[in-house]
Amino acid sequence: MNHPDFRVGGKIFASLGPDETWGMAKLTPELQQHFLRAEPSVFSPASGKWGVGGATIITLADSNEDMIRQALLAAWRNVAPSKLTSDLSL
Repeated sequence: MNHPDFRVGGKIFASLGPDETWGMAKLTPELQQHFLRAEPSVFSPASGKWGVGGATIITLADSNEDMIRQALLAAWRNVAPSKLTSDLSL
């Protein structure tokens, strides 16, 4: 694919859409619901099974740096090896 993705331990936790107007964070379904309730104009489930599994689209123009940081940190924690997450106190 011709767009950036972000990885930890070789696994994708987030990506940037090809036109760079949106991104995707790999959240748990529970965290996805939290973000959807908090900012429905910013966060939406990805289509199909990806969205059901927690993949969440972030509309960048409607978001702010703090919201993006929170979503990316949650996605990173979901994918990172436990050794990394236990070593950090984030």
